[in-house]
Amino acid sequence: MLDKNISTFIGCDCDYDDANIVLFGAPFDSTTSFRPGTRFASAAIRSESFGIETYSPYQDKDLLDIKVFDSGDLELPFGSPEQALDDITLRTWTILEDGKIPFMIGGEHLVTLGAVRAVAKKYDDLHIIHFDAHADLRDDYLGVKLSHACVLHRCHDIVGDNKIFQFGIRSGDREEFEFAKAHTYMHKFDLETLDEAIKKIGDKPVYFTLDLDVIDPSEFPGTGTPEAGGVSFKELLKAAKSLSGLNIVGLDMNELSPVYDQTGRSTALACKILREILLAIS
Repeated sequence: MLDKNISTFIGCDCDYDDANIVLFGAPFDSTTSFRPGTRFASAAIRSESFGIETYSPYQDKDLLDIKVFDSGDLELPFGSPEQALDDITLRTWTILEDGKIPFMIGGEHLVTLGAVRAVAKKYDDLHIIHFDAHADLRDDYLGVKLSHACVLHRCHDIVGDNKIFQFGIRSGDREEFEFAKAHTYMHKFDLETLDEAIKKIGDKPVYFTLDLDVIDPSEFPGTGTPEAGGVSFKELLKAAKSLSGLNIVGLDMNELSPVYDQTGRSTALACKILREILLAIS
């Protein structure tokens, strides 16, 4: 049983026992290799969410008609990635054991590993769908294996070959792309083959991880490592709605760094995408 959070994402304040989906924040960015600041994302998203509506005209659905509980942010130790990941795993496991879907708001992308550890423990044959500008498949970054640049490699260590589907990838070193050819399904630059992946996965359990820098920085400048050539909001919205065809058992959204976009448009976009994903998987 988790206690109510005082500040919630708009429309996500039902009782924990009644909830089907549980939000929680993982404000951690200690392994960020370029521009830090994602630790502020979850708080900014909650605050900014009251600038949007609970109703989605894209899907003709309303957050008030579904059951989502926002449990607030974890208090994570910034000096210890190992302890932060353990704390994330424990919160994810608590939610899973109570028969609910965990939805984590990062934070840098390393936080995904903590959640995947718990989800993979509960669900055999777990598959991962990954939207990102970056491959995140390095075995280590500057000698460190627990890094946001290595997170999908560490997830591969858990789920194994050909269970990770990557989309929008347009950055990484040569070894990462070679690793992907042998061990993951990677679709570079856009989200065009997502429907094929959904058909291939079928009803198998899926963890979905969305790194918001998959979006082009012309629309989403508020991120730590912006990469030109990304997808548009409309493309991401279409993909988000298609998640309804999957057996989503856990998910996250990460890498908003609100301090790099003083206009607030990046945070506003993140809020809208979060709303649409919640509605799609409900």
